[in-house]
Amino acid sequence: MTTARAAAFPQPPPAATREAYGPALVKLAEAGHDIVALDADLSASTGGNKLAGSFPDRWFTVGAAEANMISIAAGLASTGKTVYAASFAVFMPGHCFDQIRVHIAQQRMNVKLIASHGGISVGEDGASAQAIEDLALMTSLPGMNVVVPCDSVEADAMICRAAEDVEPWYIRLGRPKLPVVYTEGRHFELGAADQLRDGNDVTLIACGLMVEPTIRAADVLAQEGIGARVLNMATIKPLDEQAVIQAAHETGAIVCAEEHNVIGGLGSAVARTLARHCPAPMEQVGIEDRFGQSGPWTALLQEYGLTAESVVAAAKRAIARK
Repeated sequence: MTTARAAAFPQPPPAATREAYGPALVKLAEAGHDIVALDADLSASTGGNKLAGSFPDRWFTVGAAEANMISIAAGLASTGKTVYAASFAVFMPGHCFDQIRVHIAQQRMNVKLIASHGGISVGEDGASAQAIEDLALMTSLPGMNVVVPCDSVEADAMICRAAEDVEPWYIRLGRPKLPVVYTEGRHFELGAADQLRDGNDVTLIACGLMVEPTIRAADVLAQEGIGARVLNMATIKPLDEQAVIQAAHETGAIVCAEEHNVIGGLGSAVARTLARHCPAPMEQVGIEDRFGQSGPWTALLQEYGLTAESVVAAAKRAIARK
């Protein structure tokens, strides 16, 4: 069940999840997928412009007009195309939620929304550029698949997997270079948690940037004799409720870790599942309902408590409440 990088493999250099987007588009086009890609004047940052070099007739930039981009994406999808539309997470859904709701979600259009620069790890760009509420907005839309990769390998797998169906997706990517968790060839299964560590005392559930620190937290806990199960919950919606229920039954305590407001993201989805099926002590590691600020991204993670140390402390609190 564990698919993380084995110790025998050399550790590749850190990479940003956004770096997977452009090469994945080229790979899909070369494989024969009928894709087109749109961008709202940010392709140098999202990486989508890599498609333009090899397949210029499939690449469209619409300027700084996210709402128009969503309408164009819906129109192209209505002709049978698989459409990828990219912008920063603060702009999409921030600037075009109504268009996403009406043109993409309600019509169940085959559009894959690629939201780069999610969370406070945008860093020095500051609060106005840091999307901390995007997962809450997108999971509220019926029929929308919402996923967050933990590294560039998983991001590539998600982007390619999204082309295999005709449902709308929201894929949240990040700016900073992160440690690589998975080996190349990672198979991504929508709606399925991936167990990275086993343990019987507490379950640590994380997504995105917080997966690697959560693995380190489990290692620290193990040194103290605490067995921590680690689940990479890359799919926020549809949530793997069975994995959550099983973890609650078998370990009796839950911690959720995410780079998002603690209201409306992964933690909220897990808490809802526990309340319905298997109540258990639960703690959250996330952004405690406040906006971001300007600063180096690593310093911001420390300031907002998005660290392995915070996960360790939360695990001990959850265990104490059993």
